Amino acid sequence: MKLACVREIADLAKAEISDEVAAAYAGQELKFGPDYLIPKPFDARLILRIAPAVAQAAADSGVATRPITDLEAYRASLQRHVYQTGMLMRPVFAAAKAFHARQPARVVYAEGEDERVLRAVQVVLDEKMAQPILIGRPEVVRMRIERAGLRLQAGRDFELVDPENDPRFRAYWETYHQLMGREGVTPEAAKAAVRRSNTLIASLMVKRGEAHAMLCGLVGRYDAHLDHVRTVIGQREGTHVMAAMNALMLDQFTVFITDTFVNEQPSAEELSEIAQMAAAEVRRFGLPPKVGFLSHSIYGSSNRPSARRMRQARDLFVQAAPDIECDGEMHGDAALSETVRRSYLPDTTLSGSANLLVLPNIDAANILFNVLKEAGSRGVTVGPMLLGAAAPVHILTPSSTVRRVVNMTAVAVADAADVAART
Repeated sequence: MKLACVREIADLAKAEISDEVAAAYAGQELKFGPDYLIPKPFDARLILRIAPAVAQAAADSGVATRPITDLEAYRASLQRHVYQTGMLMRPVFAAAKAFHARQPARVVYAEGEDERVLRAVQVVLDEKMAQPILIGRPEVVRMRIERAGLRLQAGRDFELVDPENDPRFRAYWETYHQLMGREGVTPEAAKAAVRRSNTLIASLMVKRGEAHAMLCGLVGRYDAHLDHVRTVIGQREGTHVMAAMNALMLDQFTVFITDTFVNEQPSAEELSEIAQMAAAEVRRFGLPPKVGFLSHSIYGSSNRPSARRMRQARDLFVQAAPDIECDGEMHGDAALSETVRRSYLPDTTLSGSANLLVLPNIDAANILFNVLKEAGSRGVTVGPMLLGAAAPVHILTPSSTVRRVVNMTAVAVADAADVAART
């Protein structure tokens, strides 16, 4: 058992450093050698590697009176002690790994040169969750892999698309021109657009079936990425709107908030459709959706247009999804407290706390999300998840961490599994 522990510590010391260690010791080059013989105490992988190894050694030696029969399940249970998103993400990770085991799940990362993406790709490969495609200049990617001390190698571990010199460039700009030729985009403009935007290249790869899913948004404005997704990927058949949703792990609640990034002032019909798409995504996390339509008004206390809009959105949602618990329009505290709700309306149609909060406009949703992210969840969030796109595409934000990129890779692959099941 001691030997098992020592071997795991030695292996970790020789492995690439984790993103937590890189952040805690920013500016220091930590590579195995005279000055770095054992892992740093901030390395979250210590518990994930050492505990299972010692448990296995105890079972093999006969010391364990109750040996662990399923080490993979034990490793998964340890995740909740290491990553706050661990328990929430378990069903999503399971779905992603199951799909990738059946067929390679090809995920393209538009910001392939970003160190956060490179570190996330290392985790994705170790977890056997996807087959990565990175868009980036080969020399820059190689240098950053080397600087981070990762085990990645282009061609062996991931496909590398050079935005400055790829043999498919002609096919990409021609595809883009076919899509946008009647929108004022000339062939020369199409060539220039594809050269300038990695997100556009990634979108075209998904459109052409060269990738199952894509992640972008670590650099630049959300709306700029969304424009490319709208023009190339488009909306899913049968939907009339796209939306963004974020999940937050608070001390007492796990809540999903929509629409945080896309629609400035959605109509009642759009809010109902957004809530339906969001509820389906919440189910992916193994949670029964409970929808609260939030407003400055509660159960008719105001007759202003925004209050009437949220009231109508709730009524439309009830008609479209009668099997999903919901209520509104209501205050934020009433959404989370059944006691508060019943003090206004004893026959509320929602039990317990709402876990899906539908806000009246983008300002309210984005402000609520960002305040809770810092004040209540210590920055621990999943998303943004793009709802309503014709393919598994998610637009992240520049503040995204390595763990968030890993989590959103799992969401994208799980989305791809749903698409494959429908076709």
